[in-house]
Amino acid sequence: MSDKLNHVDYHWYLVRTRPGHERELCAQIEREKGEVGNILEAYCPTHTTVNVRQGDNEHKLPLFDGYVFVLATQGALVDFLRDKCPGAFLRYNRKRSPEEKASPCTIPESQMRAFKDFNENYADKVVVLERPYTDYAFNRNEGNEPNEVVRVVEGPLAGKEGYICRFRRKRGLVFQVQGVEPGSHLTVSYPNVYDLRVVRLHNAEGDRSSIGTEKARAADLLIGLLQSCGYEEKTLPMLYDITERLAVKPSLVALCKELHRQGEEALSSRLARLTGKEAALVLNLARYEHDAPGYIREAYSRLVLRPFLTPTPGVELQEGRDEAELLHTGFTETIRRVDITEEVYYPTKGKGGTVTTAYYAHIGAVKDVDGYTLFTNWDDFLGEYFLTVGKANEKLVGGTVQSAGPEGMDDERREKLIESFRNYAPTLYKILTDAGSKVKAVSGFQVGGNPLNVLLATATDAEKGTEELLRTCVRVCQEINTTSHLAVWRRYLRTVWLHQ
Repeated sequence: MSDKLNHVDYHWYLVRTRPGHERELCAQIEREKGEVGNILEAYCPTHTTVNVRQGDNEHKLPLFDGYVFVLATQGALVDFLRDKCPGAFLRYNRKRSPEEKASPCTIPESQMRAFKDFNENYADKVVVLERPYTDYAFNRNEGNEPNEVVRVVEGPLAGKEGYICRFRRKRGLVFQVQGVEPGSHLTVSYPNVYDLRVVRLHNAEGDRSSIGTEKARAADLLIGLLQSCGYEEKTLPMLYDITERLAVKPSLVALCKELHRQGEEALSSRLARLTGKEAALVLNLARYEHDAPGYIREAYSRLVLRPFLTPTPGVELQEGRDEAELLHTGFTETIRRVDITEEVYYPTKGKGGTVTTAYYAHIGAVKDVDGYTLFTNWDDFLGEYFLTVGKANEKLVGGTVQSAGPEGMDDERREKLIESFRNYAPTLYKILTDAGSKVKAVSGFQVGGNPLNVLLATATDAEKGTEELLRTCVRVCQEINTTSHLAVWRRYLRTVWLHQ
């Protein structure tokens, strides 16, 4: 079939034949296509049965029985089947209305490539799941917590996105593949996600890090406002006072009026200008304080420098400027806007995308005779690292692989990457192990008479040193946040990067 410009209209068609006769039909088409013309290729799935999980049981079921895929023009294929293969016929789409004209099933080339790739490389390794794909977005056994979303970055499954789900002690990758009919999909599980190289995506509808930092983001918002209003050493007492007042009476309007009457006009004005989202965040923190009295005092017993990356600057940046400075006892704080682009996933939509979010980096600077010492707050994160000793520390920054699997298995199959900074956070690994690294991890760094675990850099040029430290710290955050490994360290990262 060709149009007026003599363009031949080729498509992948779905041909139905008797179950068990697929290879015979495929061989006949391949053998005789040269005599016909306009039939280019016939494809017979190599795996016609798959493992299917129903409840706790797995068994084999036919999936592609009786189907052959043919790349041809419709006219040539119809004539060939009529003359040569009376037992085979084109599969047609179901008509959705009596007026609709019947049309044959065709499969786009891109979907056909994906289907062939899956069938030839993974059909015998995956398990077809009975539930819809969206059912695996959340873990039913753990309070409906969102499952991690990852993308495969190497191998035949490169580009596949899916959820990490637990099946019988193993963590499998649940994803979708093209089904037999156009527009249809199968939900499948690859048994061991750690056999694949994957990158973690931010779950835009309920990521654990967002949930885990909600209270921290609210407290940091208030701390930033208080510091920008000049409270300095009174910041924490005022933080306690504000949250305890709101815990008793959760009204920001009433609080602003009361603060104004007490002569705290600047703070009253700043609180009155909170956005609806920010106000909700603060009130949620107050409700938590109401339900768990004393939480704020216990969680924020000291304050040296705000976490490295926060969603709010605290100070109001001047128009056209992306940074500001605050003077503290013993150091100067630079607050600089940093736009971070992340790959995200929307479980209810079943699709991904990219999102760019504005964060604010907090970098302290101490000037001495040799230049500047620049530092960022990684207190809790590095505190946990400095507590690891002996074999635990060696594994964290040491070996590349460790033995996995029974003796007698091929060495290549027995090797498993250790969950270490060396393998999954190479920038942090360099900081911790390379004596020549420009950025150092320092325990108990003295800031205005207070000890703080920091990542720091020294420089004679403050701007260049700030840029170097900023780029390095952001890279560490992104490496840890995008690996499906290092789950413990992602939890500690929440104290460094207050993720939106």
